[in-house]
Amino acid sequence: MPTDTSPGALPARAPLAPAPGEPVLDVVIPVFNEEKDLGPCVRRLHEHLTRTFPYPFRITVADNASTDRTPEVAAGLAAALDCVRSTRLEEKGRGRALRTVWSGSDAPVLAYMDVDLSTDLNALLPLVAPLISGHSDLAIGTRLARSSRVVRGAKREFVSRAYNLLLRSSLAARFTDAQCGFKAIRREVAERLLPLVEDTGWFFDTELLVLAERAGLRIHEVPVDWVDDPDSTVHIVRTATEDLKGVWRVGRALAVGALPLDRLARPFGDDPRDRTAVPGVDGGLARQFIGFCTVGVLSTLLYLVLYSAFRGGAGAGPQLANAAALLLSAVANTAANRRLTFGVRGRAGAVRHQAQGLVVFGIGLALTSGSLAALTAATPRPAHGTELAVLITANLAATVLRFLLLRAWVFPERRSTPSRTATSKEGR
Repeated sequence: MPTDTSPGALPARAPLAPAPGEPVLDVVIPVFNEEKDLGPCVRRLHEHLTRTFPYPFRITVADNASTDRTPEVAAGLAAALDCVRSTRLEEKGRGRALRTVWSGSDAPVLAYMDVDLSTDLNALLPLVAPLISGHSDLAIGTRLARSSRVVRGAKREFVSRAYNLLLRSSLAARFTDAQCGFKAIRREVAERLLPLVEDTGWFFDTELLVLAERAGLRIHEVPVDWVDDPDSTVHIVRTATEDLKGVWRVGRALAVGALPLDRLARPFGDDPRDRTAVPGVDGGLARQFIGFCTVGVLSTLLYLVLYSAFRGGAGAGPQLANAAALLLSAVANTAANRRLTFGVRGRAGAVRHQAQGLVVFGIGLALTSGSLAALTAATPRPAHGTELAVLITANLAATVLRFLLLRAWVFPERRSTPSRTATSKEGR
């Protein structure tokens, strides 16, 4: 019989009760060829923690297969400073380093920061305090809060904001700064989440946060002061490409319900929201409408790209191009709305939902095809821009109808029957 490797439910949060002499915090510093900066930065961090942190701590230098003298510098720091240790990995990857150290650490709070210490260390205690007190599960520094003070170039500022906007629109992320190198997590949460995280590089942070948020875990954000390191070795284009691949992979897994996030839950007792919760479907008209609009915008962009490709590259006629583009975008739209808008998890009913979605697609096809037919009757050879304008208008009308049909027919909100409610009350 196969072994169930799904994560178990998390226990209720509680303030930490550290054992005497045991580290409460383990700060990991992933490094690759940092022989010049490693020593001064670790000494600065060690001095800061010794002076300000009220509990025992540990600093772990995680060397990512460096080819310079970084391993020797790390070993020297571990020998010279109390509460500092070093470990060597033979493969590169920030995510791989964090997974390795966090998985083997005995500290109840795990953190990491970049070796350049771009983030003001005065934010470290506010970062980990909510985890120690039991208030939150994860904590991140954010450079995008209004109260943050950030010094960096326009290119990095644009890339950072564009990336976080992408996460909000594609994965419905609500955290504000996925890639700030200043994060912490409670150990029991890391034990459940790390087996689900596939990335071993720069996307590791984002994937961890998305999964935690989708599992209903609490993420605390701390505004930070941050100064860009002009000598940073991060390759922006390559990192952005890998991040886009990660967004697609995680979004697809969430859309088909391939991740067992439902079992990651906190028992908070009698939450009044549980009394009206629908198993498998997240209600709320306003939330559903916002999610539907987000998916709709992305689906419309996909539709227009496909339509233009079929018309231009493939040389298809307007009716055939419209039908093919609408069919492909409709399948993606139904899958995304199923998971992201209406909160249906798991694969049960997925085929039926797609079949019903195709019926909705047929109605949309009739609307758009009828609009094209009317345009062709009025103007035998309409301009491509005119075709797109008519199709956009028709799609807006079809979108409103599609939302109503999806909500009322494809993904109806199931209500608890009186007998089930009574049984639930009697069992308490």
